[in-house]
Amino acid sequence: MEYRYGSHTVYQIEYHFVWVTKYRYKVLRGEIAERVRKLVRQTCESFEIRIIRGAVSKDHVHILVSAPPNLAPSEIMRRIKGRTANYLFEEFPHLNMLKCLLLIKSLARHIHPGG
Repeated sequence: MEYRYGSHTVYQIEYHFVWVTKYRYKVLRGEIAERVRKLVRQTCESFEIRIIRGAVSKDHVHILVSAPPNLAPSEIMRRIKGRTANYLFEEFPHLNMLKCLLLIKSLARHIHPGG
């Protein structure tokens, strides 16, 4: 674990997110799983969220991230899941029929303030 620095802050904020597909449908395989992985990485990169660890399973996704203090956990998930779902439903129309990527299973939060 390392401290991150802002212009007037030192922080170490990490969140562990787990979200599952609706009804735990096992749709996150092959090309879809690769696309989910890529979209999550792109979204995190664009909002200065660092992925520490992550895994895409057939029916759920785990990520451990380090985020700046100006982003609430709900905002992080809104951005990641919203963008990922929009692109997946557009690129894989059969997923839209299932509406299977809409449920957050659990959220655990770990905050280690620096100083």
